[in-house]
Amino acid sequence: MLGPVRAWRGDEPLATGSPQQRALLAALLLRGGRTATAAELIDALWGEEPPSQALAALRTYASRLRKVLGADVLVSESGGYALRAGDLDLARARALAGEAEKLRAGGERTAARARLADALDLWEGEVLASVPGPYAEGQRTRLEEWRLTLLETRLDVDLEIGAHAEAVSELTALTAAHPLRERLRELLMLALYRGGRQAEALAVYADTRRLLADELGVDPTPELSRLQRRILQGDTELARPVEEQAPAAAPLARPAQLPATVPDFTGRAAFVRELGARLSTAEGSVMAVSALAGIGGVGKTTLAVHVAHEARRHFPDGQLYVDLQGAGARAAAPETVLGSFLRALGTPDAAIPDSVQERAALYRSTLDGRRVLVLLDNARDAAQIRPLLPGTAGCAALVTSRIRMVDLAGAHLVDLDVMSPEEALQLFTRIVGAERVRAEREASLDVVAACGFLPLAIRIAASRLAARRTWTVSVLAAKLADERRRLDELQAGDLAVKATFELGYGQLEPAQARAFRLLGLADGPDISLAAAAAVLDLPLWDTEDLLEALVDTSLLESAAPGRYRYHDLVRLYARACADRDEHPPTEKEAALSRLLDFYLSTAARVYAIERPGDRLVDHLERTAYEGLSFTDRHEAQDWLYAESRCLLSCVRQSAAAPATLRRAVDLLWASLDLAESGTDSKEYEAVATVLREAAVRTGDVRAQGRAAITLAYVHQLSGRFDLAGEEAGRARALATGSPDPLPLCWASNLLGVVAFYRARYEEAEEHLVRAIEDFRRCEDLAGEASALCNQSRVHLATGRPGTAVAFARRGTEMYDDLGHALKGANGRYAMGIALTEGGRLSDASHCLREALTTFTDSRQRLWQGMTLFRLAEVDIADREYARAASNAETALTVLRDVGGEWRRGKVLMVLGHALRGIGQQGRAVVCWQDALAIFEATRSPEAAEVRELLTRCPAG
Repeated sequence: MLGPVRAWRGDEPLATGSPQQRALLAALLLRGGRTATAAELIDALWGEEPPSQALAALRTYASRLRKVLGADVLVSESGGYALRAGDLDLARARALAGEAEKLRAGGERTAARARLADALDLWEGEVLASVPGPYAEGQRTRLEEWRLTLLETRLDVDLEIGAHAEAVSELTALTAAHPLRERLRELLMLALYRGGRQAEALAVYADTRRLLADELGVDPTPELSRLQRRILQGDTELARPVEEQAPAAAPLARPAQLPATVPDFTGRAAFVRELGARLSTAEGSVMAVSALAGIGGVGKTTLAVHVAHEARRHFPDGQLYVDLQGAGARAAAPETVLGSFLRALGTPDAAIPDSVQERAALYRSTLDGRRVLVLLDNARDAAQIRPLLPGTAGCAALVTSRIRMVDLAGAHLVDLDVMSPEEALQLFTRIVGAERVRAEREASLDVVAACGFLPLAIRIAASRLAARRTWTVSVLAAKLADERRRLDELQAGDLAVKATFELGYGQLEPAQARAFRLLGLADGPDISLAAAAAVLDLPLWDTEDLLEALVDTSLLESAAPGRYRYHDLVRLYARACADRDEHPPTEKEAALSRLLDFYLSTAARVYAIERPGDRLVDHLERTAYEGLSFTDRHEAQDWLYAESRCLLSCVRQSAAAPATLRRAVDLLWASLDLAESGTDSKEYEAVATVLREAAVRTGDVRAQGRAAITLAYVHQLSGRFDLAGEEAGRARALATGSPDPLPLCWASNLLGVVAFYRARYEEAEEHLVRAIEDFRRCEDLAGEASALCNQSRVHLATGRPGTAVAFARRGTEMYDDLGHALKGANGRYAMGIALTEGGRLSDASHCLREALTTFTDSRQRLWQGMTLFRLAEVDIADREYARAASNAETALTVLRDVGGEWRRGKVLMVLGHALRGIGQQGRAVVCWQDALAIFEATRSPEAAEVRELLTRCPAG
């Protein structure tokens, strides 16, 4: 780096590629292993006017470098790149400069000069030679300035050890090359004076003053003027080397500054062990640094103080403590803290230097050879604490901060989460008293859950209860149950949860604060990066930068790569901030509307790729915000199932506003795969009910009809056919005569299915014929195919196997022509049933196994289970009873949480037949008895058939 950018593996030079590729390598190396985003790297290579294909070029350069350096050296992280470099000349130079600083502070100036010379020898001509780009140019200037500073320091040490004669020639050349660097001229004057050349030294000052006046219109610095006066006065002290003037070392004290640990410290046993073991390593060959991060109120300070007290025996020379006020408006300045630390270690005020660099050097020198623990509490960032870290083995630092200090080299990072429910209840009990908690255990659990298991919130709630003997735990639980008042209830004396969150919020930049407020409005358990970009109306890269910044401040949690979540109390606080600070207030509604648009637009694309030819997507509400696109159905399915809970939460939240109700209904309809797959099917049903009720309240007929369709569909899938019929009938009545055609088609189709399952075959056929006609009018081929397959089942039940097979085949062919794999599987399912009844068992098995493969691949657990059930029927007809029992047992397992009791009863009937076929009559009877109980409870016609089975095959 300190010359042309070159790399070696052992002694073998590596090809670093084109100038732009070397620029990327340099930009990553100069970050010291930290991740650089693609946007940062593009700016580094091209500045404000990157080429149109900058991102593609960047990826090409990165790929080429990875081939040269190895995938373990150049890694992709969080949308950017990081370089895990090995031996770097720049790092060696910094290490040598640090050693020199320590040696010089300890009086070992000759050794310090050798280290500085070694550091300067690492430069080989121009820094980053021939590397293009604005970032390289800026770093080139910075590193050249650092080289000159090191050179000045080395020359300063030369004079301190009496090598003034040797320094004169070098200083003469340097002042000619850098005429405006006054520090070089000051050193030259001192070297000349110590060599007995007083007149020349004064001439240098006169020349400097004239040059500064002519070039810059300024006078020399006070330091240079002071040196001139001392030379004029013939100051004898000025002529003596510093070594002769070195003061005696001040006596060292043993500070014991740790705050008291809390008497009711609870839990955190794993963290106490982990941190204690880490701190104990400071007795060996390394300095131990541990950094605890977490949201305000999570107990970082309490844990750190407790661990520090536990580890005191490892640090007999003292313990230092400071509250760095990092969460406040005025964080403690490192130079101020260093001053107090030095005084605590016995350094006289007169011996404490002015600059932070000199104080840090003296601090590290003072700690050298000692075993001292430093607790740096409430740090703002890594830059604040770096000067405060000890520099030698035997010492250790324990840091707490709301910021994750990923840029603190060598630190052991600990993310402190909220307490476990057991730990939370234990802390609550210790403050309130075991008797009160034992009497109301459930209410106590409600309290700690309302506190989000956050230690500060639990301590406040428990302290309030302990101070009010007339309150029961239930009273407190009721107060905390109201989310609108919860944060206000969580304050006692000078402790307040809201206040600790306010400190973190107050430090956010405006864009970060806006993101914090708006993202808290969404009800989902977490939020994806793409959904967050919709809420904020920002590009993905900008959104990720904001969210990662919030993660670093511990106001947001990274739930998984690309997913983020709030602690429950932090979300309440974010919403309070949105109510207070968001201007105009309509931006809150706009943000949630964009989120709904994102989900609806994306779900529609999932539906379209899963169900080609289905006209539903053409009749959904229009969206203003674009969603995601997918390249294949598996990618689309992955998104839908991953977003299931968030999507349903958005639907439920959007039902409350008339302006978003219709889009919410359409989003639920477009996501019906969630109901068929069993993924959050209970929540799907609950949300469908909420939508139907909201639509009735607002009087929105279109929303009512569509909500009734989704609810009817859920009831039908769960085997609640009477309820399904009621909702489907309501949907058809609402849709009749309306300009909204699809609910009418779907309602007729559903009514036909319900009538079929209730053995009302004539009625079922009428509904299905009407559905076919309605779907044809809408040019909905997929819907028509669905009704044809349902019609196949009716013809089969009424003794028309030939037309049943024909209807199923026609529906399947229509699905196949549309490329509709999932519904094509439904067609094959219907075909398999018809072929089974017709005695064509091999063909039936083939159709059903094709359907099973598709259903399994599509994660459609309902139809996967029902297809296994139908295969069991084929096996029984083929007298393969053992295989039938296996298929039926598997079907029961798959249908455990989906399909409803009626379908479970059907499988139990078939399992009973299979078990009887293999001679397990007792088990068969139990299965039929369970099936009978189900059919009687659901008032299903199959009950009569099961009674007949039990009559012919009684128990025992």
